Amino acid sequence: MDRARELMRNARTIAVVGVTTRRDRPANDIAAYLIDHGFTVYLVNPDEVGEELLGHHIYESVQSLPEPVDIVDVFRRPEAVPPVVADAIAAGAKAVWMQIGIVNEEAAAHAREAGLEVVMDRCTKVEHARL
Repeated sequence: MDRARELMRNARTIAVVGVTTRRDRPANDIAAYLIDHGFTVYLVNPDEVGEELLGHHIYESVQSLPEPVDIVDVFRRPEAVPPVVADAIAAGAKAVWMQIGIVNEEAAAHAREAGLEVVMDRCTKVEHARL
C-alpha cells in the first residue's frame, strides 16, 4: 500500500491548518469530509482563533491543541509552510501533509530531520477515499 494511504488508514487525529470561516474554501470541504468519516479533527487558523466552523472551535496553532495529532494537513501557500512545520514539530505531530499544489522541499526536509513523515502535493480526502 502507498505510504500516504497507509498514513490515512492509521490516522485518528488530524489538524487542518488554513481553514477559514469563509465557507467556500477547499480546506473547509476537506475538514468536513474528515469529520464525517470519523476522524477527530482540529481546525487551525491564527487569524480566526475562537471562531467556530463545522461545530468546531478554531485554534491558534497546532501546539495549542488539546492533544498531539497524527497528521497536520496544510492548506497554506508553499512559502507559508515552514512555520507550520515548526509548529507541528513542537507539538509532537507524527506527519505533515501538504495538500495538492503545495510543495516546500526545505520545510519537508526539516520535518523529516525531526522524525515526522511528509506527504506533499496530495489530498487527504482523495487518499482516504481510495482506501
